[in-house]
Amino acid sequence: MDFTFDARANYEATKEQAGYVDRKHANQSTYDRIGFMSGLEVHQQLLTREKLFCHCPAGMYNRHDDYDAELIRHMRPTLSELGEYDGTALMEFKTRKEIVYRIKNETACTYEVDDTPPFPIDREALGIAIEISLLSKLNIVGEVHITRKQYLDGSIPTGFQRTAIIGVEGEIPLKHKTIRLIQLSIEEDSCREISDIGHVRIYKTDRLGMPLIETVTYPDCVNPDEVKEACDYIRFLNRSTGKVRSGIGAGRQDVNVSCKGGTRVEIKGVAHTKWIPELTHVEAFRQWSLLLLRDELRKRFPEPGSWKMNHISLDQVALSTSFVPLKQSVESGMAVVAVRLPGFKGALSHFTQPGKMFANELSDRLKVIACIEKPNLAHSESLMPELEKENWQKIATLLATKEEDAVVVFWGPQADVKTALETIEERCRMAFEGIPNETRKSFDDGTTIFERVLPGADRMYPDTDSAPIPLEDEYIESLSKNLPSDIIDRYNQLKKWNVPEDTYTYIFSKNHFPLLERLVRELSVDPVFAGTFIGQRLKNLLGKQKKQRQFNPEKIYKLFGFLRDNKLNHRLAWHMLPEIIIHPRMDFESVLSSLKFRKTGTDEILNKLPYLSEKFVPKNKKNSTEHKLNWMMGQLRKQATGNIDLTYLANQIKQMKS
Repeated sequence: MDFTFDARANYEATKEQAGYVDRKHANQSTYDRIGFMSGLEVHQQLLTREKLFCHCPAGMYNRHDDYDAELIRHMRPTLSELGEYDGTALMEFKTRKEIVYRIKNETACTYEVDDTPPFPIDREALGIAIEISLLSKLNIVGEVHITRKQYLDGSIPTGFQRTAIIGVEGEIPLKHKTIRLIQLSIEEDSCREISDIGHVRIYKTDRLGMPLIETVTYPDCVNPDEVKEACDYIRFLNRSTGKVRSGIGAGRQDVNVSCKGGTRVEIKGVAHTKWIPELTHVEAFRQWSLLLLRDELRKRFPEPGSWKMNHISLDQVALSTSFVPLKQSVESGMAVVAVRLPGFKGALSHFTQPGKMFANELSDRLKVIACIEKPNLAHSESLMPELEKENWQKIATLLATKEEDAVVVFWGPQADVKTALETIEERCRMAFEGIPNETRKSFDDGTTIFERVLPGADRMYPDTDSAPIPLEDEYIESLSKNLPSDIIDRYNQLKKWNVPEDTYTYIFSKNHFPLLERLVRELSVDPVFAGTFIGQRLKNLLGKQKKQRQFNPEKIYKLFGFLRDNKLNHRLAWHMLPEIIIHPRMDFESVLSSLKFRKTGTDEILNKLPYLSEKFVPKNKKNSTEHKLNWMMGQLRKQATGNIDLTYLANQIKQMKS
């Protein structure tokens, strides 16, 4: 075994071979080169009174430690209608997880824990789903069929999620292209995970069963920014109805990514759309790099089926090491196993993601499938070697390694060793094929880790507890009459009004466009000022609150109405808003009093101009006119704000003779 191998140099060399560049240095040709392709599955909770298949209240949450009972389950896979097992179900079964549900009586019932059949689907939720499908230009199905989607990760006590397709084959318009939609489905939300340590996973059931829609796009996005733009559009479209929930966890998206020659990988549960560009960029290059590793391994092993690893137990081997995780494992009686990977020299340190290599792919799967907590392995190509050279030499001799081999050492409970060995061998064999079909968990730095095997079609089957629901044309027509305007039309209107573009995301994400439109059309507020007031002033003030208070946007409309009725300039609202947010019950007159505002006539203000003009002393002749304007405006701004248009006042000053 070669102990002079430079793992860091190999990591950098394979990173360069993959052509990896930071996203800020990437352009469309970068993504065309690797064949970037991406689509979305956007989930959004609906704003209903009850859950989807029972009468429990929707939207009531409780603390992790606030529960009335615990329920323990062990999940087992079942055969599909075709007599086959789903790959994800088999993987989850291998983990031997004990699933613990923490139940609060207020938010869960016997249906939630799979003790009674479902109630008829919530009609309020169904109506909202149809409305959003119509907004998405989808073709509404003639009959709603409830199906079961198998989940054995424990996130749903039944082991499956009830779901139904509402619309198919639609589209959304972006700035420069149209993204095709595959379908929109309505489904019940899953439990919230509290912890996942070893073989025990704990959930709380307050979110379980809440109505949720899922909008699925075709993989039409050809760069990371398009993926984010498409996701934002769908999120904004959903919120434009005013009938969906907002806040942390109410909207989540799964991002599907592939590259040329690769396969679909699903990045699961992306919490923030701002993470999407970096995540998709990194994932596309991870796949591209894995394809390069595949090609290298196939050169070494033209017949991959002949590849086989071997292992030995190190329980009786005297390893004197200062590496704390391994030392503690040995002292606690954990099993320690060394694995020889024939011909894998350079593979373990092969670049996959920034700061990560192929060895991380093994470690991640040991955590998920074998349930061995990290740190769970050391290897012969670590950038920061965990074991001393003499230990590696001893292990290499025991394994009879050759110069072209690599070695992995892992530790954990004896009961998990068999699964761990199977997991390592399975992932190494997958390296000969390229990119495994899998779902991955996202992090805010753009990297991902393995979460589970990507589910297949075998996980779906009809729900025999639910009858089909016919959708009459008259019913659909009645829902189509009160739809909001398209997001692209709203976007174009903001552009036409010259509203600053940096306000658009906030205006759309909070569904404040209807408020802005009312301010402009009904109260004649300047569109630029109204857009800036909402998209910058309101956003910043609410964002600075240490303790988030409920703020009713209708208060803003009433504020501008008050200013108009009292013949006060609408710019006074800028100064009143902080007081209104802090003291939402204070009337507007009291707010003005707290600001020491005094109503002053236009003539009284303009009459002060001659006096101020004479009092002005220029510092130098250069720019003295501009200096004078700024100085006089500064002297009058506090008194003028709300009493006179500041642009008009500035023009009056400019017209004065020097």
